[in-house]
Amino acid sequence: MTGHHIMHPLDGIKVLDLSRILAGPWCTQTLADLGAEVWKIEEASAGDDTRGWMPPEIGGESTYFQCCNRSKLSVAADLRDPEDREKIARLAEQADVLVENFKTGGLERFGLGYEQLRARNPRLIYCSISGYGRIGPRAEEAGYDFAIQAESGLMAITGEPEGSPMKHGVAITDLVTGMNATQAILAALIARGKTGRGQHLDIALFDSAVALLANVASGHLATGRAPGRFGNAHATVVPYQLFDTADGVLALACGNDQQFSAMCGKVLARSDLAEDERYRTNRSRVLNRETLIPTLAALFRHKKTGDWVETLRAVGVPAGQVRSVPEVFASPDTLGRGLVHAVQDKVHGTLRMVASPLRLSDTPVRQPAAPPRLGEHTADVLSRYMASCQDAQREDTPT
Repeated sequence: MTGHHIMHPLDGIKVLDLSRILAGPWCTQTLADLGAEVWKIEEASAGDDTRGWMPPEIGGESTYFQCCNRSKLSVAADLRDPEDREKIARLAEQADVLVENFKTGGLERFGLGYEQLRARNPRLIYCSISGYGRIGPRAEEAGYDFAIQAESGLMAITGEPEGSPMKHGVAITDLVTGMNATQAILAALIARGKTGRGQHLDIALFDSAVALLANVASGHLATGRAPGRFGNAHATVVPYQLFDTADGVLALACGNDQQFSAMCGKVLARSDLAEDERYRTNRSRVLNRETLIPTLAALFRHKKTGDWVETLRAVGVPAGQVRSVPEVFASPDTLGRGLVHAVQDKVHGTLRMVASPLRLSDTPVRQPAAPPRLGEHTADVLSRYMASCQDAQREDTPT
């Protein structure tokens, strides 16, 4: 209805963002999407490191920075300046959540550590994101996604069987750590509603990466065996991989025996394969993949990818074609889900940005705003919240 206010899940929540690069900003961007007001504190002279990570760029501005800083308010500050440190501490008194990814002890030196700020705001949820956690043998070290992909085992299970270990195409441990931090913050907000108290959250890239091993980890812990690399194939589901076609590449995800039978009988006209004891069950297909896969590969080379995708989907077998990034953003799937937003920007006119993947029927995510320029909101945020701090101090002063 006209004039009806749309409520967002985190309306009224204020987030003090002392993080930079990717894991922390990915977390705080999600909180901003959900309606929180996020104050992004940036070093006054250069800002977030990713402002300088280019190309690619648009009008001299980093597109890397833009990927994880929409809908935030940028406040420029110098932590070496005692006055600026006090301003940040006062913002922490007003905040519900603080997110930081300094090295262990870094913020304590500035009077902005957890215990220091908890004394000023017992309701503060203080989320520390680091490479190896705030306790443990490597708590003092900085963490980098590439190194942690290697150290966590993720790289060892990625790549072709006879090839080199391979990293993921994006900084996956940073991104997942940001998601884990978001989950922990939302849980802490619920807990605070019951206890009235904030708490400290210790979220590590290494922990998140090891947890991502999922079924590979459980398999090793149960059997003691070291898993190998399977390239684009699946370790425990067959056939579940890429196949060359007459004009490209088919991604086949045949997830169970029924799908395999339907594919063999209705698409490939090879019911004998589904009836063969070597291939009748997934377990037998895994054990005999060396003979099954070449047979399937020869069959799939005879038609175009689009034809295979259409016929496989028609009988309930998941399949797709390998798309380029431009093809993804031109696809009916992306367009139909509204996964790209054009947001207004005072420099570029409009910016095209990926939409939040979160969909809530009654309390939707907010309409995104363009990422801020360095220090764009310093005066606004400080004028609003420094005044609030002074009012609170006057109310607490005995008369």
